[in-house]
Amino acid sequence: MPEPVIPVTPATPATSDTFPPAFLWGAATSAYQIEGAVREDGRTPSIWDTFSHTPGKTAGGDTGDIAVDHYHRFRDDVAMMAELGLTAYRFSISWSRVQPTGRGPAVQVGLDFYRRLVDELLAHGIKPAVTLYHWDLPQELEDAGGWPERDTAYRFAEYAQIVGEALGDRVEQWITLNEPWCSAFLGYGSGVHAPGRTEPAAALRAAHHLNLAHGLGTTALRSVMPARNSVALSLNSSVVRPVSQDPADLAAARKIDDLANGVFHGPILHGAYPQSLFDATASLTDWSYVQDGDLAIINQPLDALGLNYYTPTLVGAADPAASGPRADGHGSSEHSPWPAAEDVAFHQTPGERTEMGWTIDPTGLHELIMRYTREAPGLPLYITENGAAYDDKPDADGRVHDPERIAYLHGHLAAVRRSIADGADVRGYYLWSLMDNFEWAYGYGKRFGAVYVDYATLERTPKSSALWYGQVARSGALPPAVEEVA
Repeated sequence: MPEPVIPVTPATPATSDTFPPAFLWGAATSAYQIEGAVREDGRTPSIWDTFSHTPGKTAGGDTGDIAVDHYHRFRDDVAMMAELGLTAYRFSISWSRVQPTGRGPAVQVGLDFYRRLVDELLAHGIKPAVTLYHWDLPQELEDAGGWPERDTAYRFAEYAQIVGEALGDRVEQWITLNEPWCSAFLGYGSGVHAPGRTEPAAALRAAHHLNLAHGLGTTALRSVMPARNSVALSLNSSVVRPVSQDPADLAAARKIDDLANGVFHGPILHGAYPQSLFDATASLTDWSYVQDGDLAIINQPLDALGLNYYTPTLVGAADPAASGPRADGHGSSEHSPWPAAEDVAFHQTPGERTEMGWTIDPTGLHELIMRYTREAPGLPLYITENGAAYDDKPDADGRVHDPERIAYLHGHLAAVRRSIADGADVRGYYLWSLMDNFEWAYGYGKRFGAVYVDYATLERTPKSSALWYGQVARSGALPPAVEEVA
């Protein structure tokens, strides 16, 4: 669908050198990546417990059984955040810690952990932001069919109401889903994420039911929380660029834009799926699972939108004679996460790359912010994830210097500041991630953290980037991209 071109006046102007005074400076994590304690206090397996314990699914056979033991060390971790100068912390709830079977009453001891965490954050002056779903579906719900089944969306709404009732009096910022694209297309399409299924039509059904879960969950949250609370979701919308202006390459970019972006923001922001998405995927599904009334449920007014950004996507028409690995940055699999897109080729974008092999391009973040400023005028935006993995190691003195990450953050924060100056209403930035952790199928081999974790001792050491980012948070302005900070 065409993007409306609407002039936008910034809600809170910023100078060229500073961010708005109320701008939130945060870091983000997710439950399975940091908590550990997977068998304590009534928690049952999620799809990621099952997936990570399946031989060959994660690097080195790594699991989140212990992760970085945040479940037992959260008070020290919160104190560390406060010392660094963070004003916000985005974390996710483990669904199977709260509702072990994915249905029925809550386990109060599971909710109590999150009550204690929220209280600790508030006591340190840190604003909590709760993500209800960051990919860890209770295994019993997957056994019943998972996200391709409509009932899962209703189970999510029940869960959302439970957590909203427990924490809504103290938590003002809520995110229903994190990166539903990954849940649908990496989990049910390419199989590189849990539950590891490779069923293209099921991936499209999962996408719709995740959208439905967002709409139902939003309504459930608002039914039990104060009106002041904000409900959002976080999308890893792709910045899709054609490799050339050839009509075939432009058509390839449009197809991937529909599969990456339109499949979610179409119904969520505009109340309709793109017709071009239906046309492109007609060989796989007739979309008859979109029932009467679904789009109205999904198209709930948002209070904010979270954007996750790491790298742009470069595509063109596929050459039938060419072969080779798919360079889309989403893991290695013989199965594609892009249903009915066999005629699209993914190209490696030029430039420096992180340890993930992702090209560093802050212009993509500015482009993404301005797109949603046009798509949803007046809707506040938050950068709910942005960061980089590098091969960080302590020096002889135990210090961890990561000048590459400082340069990465400087470039992307400058892009955020430029977007605000250009009229975007961006109200906060959450660095991914607070600390090194279990990086999904990559195990413990990729370090995104601003805080170094020694996985043998679980000792935490703020890297130079954490100290630099703390300086930004305290001043509200960008210092030079150097690591020598007081």
